[in-house]
Amino acid sequence: MMYNPYTLEGKTILITGASSGIGKCSAIECSKMGAKLVITGRDEERLNETFERLEGKGHIQLVADLIDEEAIHLLVESISTLDGVFFCAGVTDTTLIKFLNKEKIDRVFDINFVSPVLLTKALVQKKKINKMASLVYMSSMGAEAVAPGLGIYAASKNAINSMAKTVALELVNRLIRVNTIMPSMVKTELLETLTSFSKEDLAKDEAKYPLGYGKPEDVAYAAIYLLSDASRWITGSFIKMDGGSTLA
Repeated sequence: MMYNPYTLEGKTILITGASSGIGKCSAIECSKMGAKLVITGRDEERLNETFERLEGKGHIQLVADLIDEEAIHLLVESISTLDGVFFCAGVTDTTLIKFLNKEKIDRVFDINFVSPVLLTKALVQKKKINKMASLVYMSSMGAEAVAPGLGIYAASKNAINSMAKTVALELVNRLIRVNTIMPSMVKTELLETLTSFSKEDLAKDEAKYPLGYGKPEDVAYAAIYLLSDASRWITGSFIKMDGGSTLA
């Protein structure tokens, strides 16, 4: 067998938000690296599409809306122990402060922060996370951005960064590693939801990236690194992926 420190052979990995975008791509790429996947998402049809593209055997798909605590409970009860989790479900928001309301704030925080935190709590309480496992949270370079309309999104990603550091400290005695990935602009379906930006705006913005906008595979490969034993000496870290846009 060819030596590969990034292999996921023998590991069971849970990926949330696997029905589209980075979550879908990460599930597919992790399966190519030998992982047994547990994938979850809210859209059954799209989750099926992801499931059909997974390589290998023994994978599980579970449709769940993880902003519902009962759905989290059922998910955790339905799975065996895990060697890794990629909390990939997320939502963007570009609402200016004068148009914000509690419903918008709750939606962003429920999906980007509350859901992964409560899922982590349930997995830890039910002892579903193996010793020496790896937890990877999806954050964003948006956590450090100052731009009109990004306040709530940035706040939710800053919140997950802070929580990840704390969880890393709480779980380090079991050698469980906890890190976040902070991508900047990635070409996924989410770009289409940024209605406050025209195609011309996005083209001008991408020109600021020496390496261009990222692809879902770029983030998936970072997740594979953090989920593999190759990153066994890394915890409490934020991996920033910005295509060189912050070099200057």
